Amino acid sequence: MLTLRKPYLVYLGDATVKSDCKTGFGLRDWCRSDVLAEWSHPDGTVTLGLERLSPAAAAARGAGSLIVGVAPMGGTLAQHWVADLEAALEAGLDVVSGMHTRLGTFPRLAAAAAKHGVRLVDVRHTGERYPVASGRKRSGMRVLTVGTDCALGKKYTALALTRALQERGAEATFRATGQTGIMIAGSGIPMDAVVADFLAGAAEQLTPDNAPGHWDVVEGQGSLLHPAYASVTLGLLHGSQPDAIVLCHDPERREIEDCPGYAIPPLAQVIDLYLRTGRLTNPKIRCVGLSINSSSLDEGAWRDYRARLERELALPVCDPMRGGVAALAHALLGR
Repeated sequence: MLTLRKPYLVYLGDATVKSDCKTGFGLRDWCRSDVLAEWSHPDGTVTLGLERLSPAAAAARGAGSLIVGVAPMGGTLAQHWVADLEAALEAGLDVVSGMHTRLGTFPRLAAAAAKHGVRLVDVRHTGERYPVASGRKRSGMRVLTVGTDCALGKKYTALALTRALQERGAEATFRATGQTGIMIAGSGIPMDAVVADFLAGAAEQLTPDNAPGHWDVVEGQGSLLHPAYASVTLGLLHGSQPDAIVLCHDPERREIEDCPGYAIPPLAQVIDLYLRTGRLTNPKIRCVGLSINSSSLDEGAWRDYRARLERELALPVCDPMRGGVAALAHALLGR
């Protein structure tokens, strides 16, 4: 499993728009104790509101990695950032990127990493090999966030639920399956980069045997309803063998985003689909609630929508951004 050296120096490039730096803001918000400082190109204007340190100064303070915290459209790494990244390597930091462009394709970076004995880490392109799944039931407990579609809060819900469980005294670990989640957790497996035959095996490695009362909170990917990404969801569902699932949904979506004609069924049917599919490797799988991205609803509409779903489904319904996920933690722990 990929492991990153902490703490981090977050690099924001020459970004001038906050939305391009969602990775950096996610690191600041979800693993603040692991983020030492920020740094950027002279032309950059976005700040995380953290102390600004050069790579050399950050290394002297104990930093382990420079994280590329900016993700511009297209996911390409700008040529004019290379000198900044080279400076980090020369200071003894690993350079970590979740971009599509591989760091090693820049000869200066490859040479500097080799010279200084540090790593170029492409979170999307790890080159790791995983076994075929065994189907063996492992000790410990697992909860997986699943969705009616992509990009509607599975990672955020998993992070919030991990924190809520820990606040209640439960042992809980966030298990990351995407590049930003891996940077936040410091370890994980980029599931969308794993060859299909080994998806479930990778998920088994991600969620190993653990203490009986320990919860692995697994970041979901894709959706069983998605015509392109259902395979990664299926492998993650079978390999993680969740004892519980949380369904994530955006009420504004009637169809799969960017896939006209692929309607999202009633939520009761979606829950049933996930449970029937998940029973292959865990016959006792259950749904403990729903996490809703209610950003499109005003407060009154959200209250009405939540009450209706709770009546129809007899499950707790929450929005991590509106009141948190205490109801989901209670459903898992019974307290």
